[in-house]
Amino acid sequence: MNKRKILVTSALPYANGSIHLGHLVEYIQTDIWVRFQKMQGHEVHYVCADDTHGTPIMLRAEQEGITPKQLIDRVWHEHKTDFNGFHIGFDNYYTTDSPENRQFCEDIYSQLEAKGLIAKRSVEQFYDPVKQMFLPDRYIKGECPKCHAKDQYGDSCEVCGATYSSTNLVDPYSVVSGATPERKSSKHHFFKLSDPRCKAFLEKWVFESFEGQSGTTPEAKRRLQPEAANKMNEWLSGGLVDWDISRDAPYFGFPIPGTGGKKFFYVWLDAPVGYFGSFKNYFEQKQRSQAEIDEFLRPGGNTEMMHFIGKDILYFHALFWPAMLKFSGYRTPTQIYAHGFLTVNGQKMSKSRGTFITAESYLKQGLNPEWLRYYYAAKLNDSMEDIDLNFDDFIARINSDLVGKYINIASRCSGFIIKKFGGKLTHTISETSRKWFNQFLFCELGEGDTFLGRHVSIAYFYDRREYGKAIREIMLAADVANQYVDRMKPWELARSGENDTELHEICSVALNMFRILTIYLKPVLPKLAIEAERFLGVNPFTWNDANSQNRLLPDGHQINNYEHLMARIDSKQIETLIKVNKESLQPTTQPSQTKQQVQIMEEKNSATPPPSSSPDAANVKGTASATIAIDDFTKIDLRVAKIIDAEQVEGADKLLKLTLDIGAEQRTVFAGIKSAYDPAQLKGRLTIMVANLAPRKMKFGMSEGMVLAAGNGSDGPYLLAPDEGAQPGMRVK
Repeated sequence: MNKRKILVTSALPYANGSIHLGHLVEYIQTDIWVRFQKMQGHEVHYVCADDTHGTPIMLRAEQEGITPKQLIDRVWHEHKTDFNGFHIGFDNYYTTDSPENRQFCEDIYSQLEAKGLIAKRSVEQFYDPVKQMFLPDRYIKGECPKCHAKDQYGDSCEVCGATYSSTNLVDPYSVVSGATPERKSSKHHFFKLSDPRCKAFLEKWVFESFEGQSGTTPEAKRRLQPEAANKMNEWLSGGLVDWDISRDAPYFGFPIPGTGGKKFFYVWLDAPVGYFGSFKNYFEQKQRSQAEIDEFLRPGGNTEMMHFIGKDILYFHALFWPAMLKFSGYRTPTQIYAHGFLTVNGQKMSKSRGTFITAESYLKQGLNPEWLRYYYAAKLNDSMEDIDLNFDDFIARINSDLVGKYINIASRCSGFIIKKFGGKLTHTISETSRKWFNQFLFCELGEGDTFLGRHVSIAYFYDRREYGKAIREIMLAADVANQYVDRMKPWELARSGENDTELHEICSVALNMFRILTIYLKPVLPKLAIEAERFLGVNPFTWNDANSQNRLLPDGHQINNYEHLMARIDSKQIETLIKVNKESLQPTTQPSQTKQQVQIMEEKNSATPPPSSSPDAANVKGTASATIAIDDFTKIDLRVAKIIDAEQVEGADKLLKLTLDIGAEQRTVFAGIKSAYDPAQLKGRLTIMVANLAPRKMKFGMSEGMVLAAGNGSDGPYLLAPDEGAQPGMRVK
């Protein structure tokens, strides 16, 4: 096997909020892959960092009365503690506010400028006269220009799903101060992504196979997953536009050289460059040479660079990032792996339901982090599909798979070895046990007598991020091990005392099965694997230990006393976790959102800062709407509607297509509730719709009304539903 040299990264968490269970999907997915590759003997370097720049950081620090550097230092320690708690094994966890990162950003910028790929032109933006700052789209709210819903963000409407420029908002106001923003021009710096050189490069790069070492199949050598490549094709076909890479002062970030400190690199330029900054810092700590650093970061080295990201930031990582690298003299990514989001019990994570759970909260309640690692692994595949954390399934799967099947083997057999045989295993194996052991080690390929070592198929699945398939194969092997113990009944042999030789053999074979299962599970359960290695009295497992010709430990091998390796989950623990998260909810002036979850084109990672207490705050738009007369209300025809069908809308990020029964007829409505609901769970539900809203032609078809939902921007949407007994078509009045 050729030894691979791989630089692996996960997306950088934004230093404006806590790590929650949704974030952990990515870091656990990456960590499993890295641990597996290291078990294979490859040279793998896993680096990450806190993403620390931008307007949200500046405003939050101001609100707390501290400097941005004090804020990001505190959050760095919080994030690192959370990651350590879930056994995320970064080789280096750094910060983007570093001298290494600044050096890379300035070099990339200067190289792009030298190649004529930086343009400067005036941009008209909204300006907050109170805070004396230009406002990103997510710091402006107003009335949607399409459906006229109130309090919508400056780039898109959460009610009708429309996208627009912030300057199109009706009655806009600054979320920072409440003041009415002014239009003001400023000269900005753009990366010319529309340049024919960029387009030609990206059209080739997105769809070509790379000459790497990660597998032999064409699928294994694609830079992007098929659905990601399709999305890239849409963007490429629609035409590339130049990317604004600058922000005006005041701003927390790196100043652009030659601007006198008045212009700063936009946070999305220096964030991915942070991968390089963290890697350089790590290699310099290890006293590695510049040539060794360049082998990973410059073209021509026999190395690979793998990025694990959420699907929401694919645009930045698969268009801007490779184009920037290509034309500034750096190596481009070998592969980019995008994953979906996390839902909890089939719905978007919710603070009101207690399912918006932080990593810190999970650990503080005493829940085993490896329970979550295993559950995520059992759900993850190589696609961009969302995964669901269903707590009933979570409890059942952990108690059944990990405790009932895997741990059970060691707990049932170790006592006999310790008490009757001084803790020593036997290497003797009968023909009957040999057949069971082979059934455990090999899986049948289709029909006939063609077999494959499970370690080969499981390795294949791990390498391709098909963790769910790997877990299924591992549990099939665990089933064989348990069937073997059940069939051989060592407890009856021990009770009779008539055949200690057979008892010794059965328990030794079972513990060898447990040993191999531990090898299979080690990338997922690293802490438990260490404890199992101590119990078995063996050196740290490598993948080759499952591939050894002699699968049994040596005759007379000494094991240690068994201590219980994992407890079952009690449903009350989950109830308490949810309850605590509900109870911890306090009205906040600045609810934190993390960049990776919500930032797409502008600084959507921003939290909603509080209204200013300055005198100019008199211009703030209140949350209560102006009063209306009863005649105005009666003009709205609200009807009970039954959802008879719900389906995904291809190409839409927020919409579901609903077919509604309102008694006398059926209507089609496109609703912006995709983030909160699984279409399959909506069928048959009753809701409320506006039946006399004028039909609206959308990109995806005609929408013949509007369903009603509640939400406040950071929580929801929640569909409204009538009480029991309501029938489709009934009027709401």
